[in-house]
Amino acid sequence: MRADVVLRYIGVVMLFIAAFMLLSAGIAYVSFVDSSFYPLLLSALLTALLGAFPLIFVERRSQITNKEGFCIVVGSWLVACVVGMFPYLIWGGEFTLANAWFESVSGFTTTGATILGDIEALPRGMQFWRMSSTWIGGMGVVMFALVILPSMGRSKMTLSNVELSTLAKENYSYRTQIIVQILLVVYVGLTVLALLLLKMAGMNWFDALCHAMSVCATSGFSTKNASIAYFNSPLIETILICVMTVAGIHFGLIYATVTGKRNNLFRSEVTRYYLGMLLAGSAVIAVSLYAAGLYPSLARSFRYAAFQFVSLVTTTGFATADTNVWTSTAIILLIFGSLICACAGSTTGGIKVNRLVIAGKMMRTRLRLQQHPNAVIRIKLDGRVQEDELLHAVVIFIVAYMMFILAGTFVGTIFGLDLTTAFSGAVACIGNVGPGFGEVYSLGNYGGLPTAMKVTDSLLMLLGRLEIFGLIQLFFIKWWR
Repeated sequence: MRADVVLRYIGVVMLFIAAFMLLSAGIAYVSFVDSSFYPLLLSALLTALLGAFPLIFVERRSQITNKEGFCIVVGSWLVACVVGMFPYLIWGGEFTLANAWFESVSGFTTTGATILGDIEALPRGMQFWRMSSTWIGGMGVVMFALVILPSMGRSKMTLSNVELSTLAKENYSYRTQIIVQILLVVYVGLTVLALLLLKMAGMNWFDALCHAMSVCATSGFSTKNASIAYFNSPLIETILICVMTVAGIHFGLIYATVTGKRNNLFRSEVTRYYLGMLLAGSAVIAVSLYAAGLYPSLARSFRYAAFQFVSLVTTTGFATADTNVWTSTAIILLIFGSLICACAGSTTGGIKVNRLVIAGKMMRTRLRLQQHPNAVIRIKLDGRVQEDELLHAVVIFIVAYMMFILAGTFVGTIFGLDLTTAFSGAVACIGNVGPGFGEVYSLGNYGGLPTAMKVTDSLLMLLGRLEIFGLIQLFFIKWWR
C-alpha cells in the first residue's frame, strides 16, 4: 500500500474542510468580527497548510487500489475529526481537549450530542462551524470531496464504493459520477427547502440556516440551549418532522420519485416499513402519555410523541420535551427507535430498517424451512433476491452492533454511570442519535460525563458512522502487509 497516495487524497479532504472553516470565519466577520473570527481564520490556514503539504510533494496517481481507497476514506474521517477540533481549542471556553474532540466527532458523525452547557454563549462564527461540520458529515467528507474531483476516473469509483455501504447502493443503477451528483442534488435541495420553510415559519435567517443544515444531516445540533423547545411552535415542529422523515429515506429513491422513475418511494418495501414504524410508534407513545396524564389532550400528546419519536428514529436528536419523565412504554419505544433508526442510503445511523426487514424475513424463512426441510426459499427485498453474502453480513453486523452497545454500557458502569445513562448513552452514540436518558436526556448534554466516557462515546460514534467494520479493520496488523 502506498502511504503517500493515501495522504495526498486525505489532503484534498482537509482543503475542503478548510474552505468551510474560512466560510465560518466569514460569518464571524459579518457578525461584527465576533470572538470566533481569529480562531476560525487561524484554523482554516493551519488546516489548509496541512492539506496542501502532501499535494505539493506527492505526485498524482491515476489509479488507487481498494485497500488504499479504504484507508483514504477511514483516514479522512479520522483526520476531519482531528482538524475539526482546532477552532474549538483555539477559541477556548468550555472546550478542553476531551470536550473539543467529543464535539468535533459528534459533529462530523452527525450524532449531535454536545458537551456545551450554554450553546447560546457561542459566537455566530463558532455556531456556524458546528453546523458546517455536521452538514459535511451528513453527506460524507469523502463524498463531498468527490464532487470537486471530476477527473479521478476509476479512483472515484473505488472511493465511492468504500464510502457507500452495500445496502445504500442497492437503489442505484447509475455510474459513480451520477450517484455522487444525485446525492449532492438531493442533499442541497432538501437543505434549501428546509431553510425557506423554517424562515417562513418564523425563524430568523441564521437560525433557519443552521437548523436546516442540522436537520438535513439528521444531526440535531441547535443554536438554542433548549433545542426546538425554545421556539414552542407547532408549525416549526411540523416542518421539522416532515424534513426529518424525508432525510431518513434513501436519497436515490427520493431522486427517482421527483424525476418520475419507476423505482420510487411508492414501490419501496423498506420505505413502507419505515413510515409505518414512525406512525405506529408515535401513536402508541401518544396514547401512553395521554393515559398517564402527562398532557391534557390526545392531540397535544401526539404532537410531542411524534416529534420525539421521529427525531430519534431519524437520528436527528432535536428535542421539544423532557423524555426522562415519560412513561416506561414511551421510553422503551424511543430506545427501540434509537436502535433501528431509518433507511440505508440516507444520512442516518443505527442498524437501519433495511437490516431489520431482512432479519425478519430470515427468521420467517428459518421457520418455514423447519416445516419443509427440502424447500428452496429465496429471500427478496423490493423484488430483488438477496444473496447469501449480504444476508450473512446483515447478521454479523447486528450481532457486532449489539456487542459494542454491551461493551459501551459495561465501560460506562465502570466509570460510575448509572445503568440507564450508560446503556442509553451507548445506544445513542453508536447509532449517531445524540440524546439518551438519565444524565444524557433529551434536554441535557454530555458535559458532566467523565473524560474517559467522552472518549469511549466518541469511539462509538465513529464505529456507528463507519458501520463498525470500516474502523476496526484498521487495527488488524496483518491487513497492512
